[in-house]
Amino acid sequence: MQNLLPQPSPTLLPAEPEAAAQLAAAGAEKDVKAVAAAHPAFSAAWARLAELALADGEPVTAYAYARTGYHRGLDQLRRNGWRGAGPVPWSHEPNQGFLRALNALGLAAGQIGEADEAERCAQFLNDSDPAATAALR
Repeated sequence: MQNLLPQPSPTLLPAEPEAAAQLAAAGAEKDVKAVAAAHPAFSAAWARLAELALADGEPVTAYAYARTGYHRGLDQLRRNGWRGAGPVPWSHEPNQGFLRALNALGLAAGQIGEADEAERCAQFLNDSDPAATAALR
């Protein structure tokens, strides 16, 4: 059976060159926190903080950072035309912060015993773009 309904267009978040440059230059965790404080809507900073917390064995902290990045990213996706479905391409670099936060949220959820949420995050990541799943696993 062929699906005759049009598929949603990919959602491409706008670039944030100043925040991205500051994050790229951030070395220590305190520097990443400064980027998140200066650019609280920048999901990539929250994703990086979550990834650092996961690496340090702090899943509760990672969960909090990742959830912040995830929700800030959802806000941006909606402002840019996303209606709850459709591709969010990994190949578009500004999308990667949201996708990394989503991945970190799923990993942290799994580590704190939230198996259902971990599965939902993994499915959402793969539905957004299977390339994101491949890149982040």
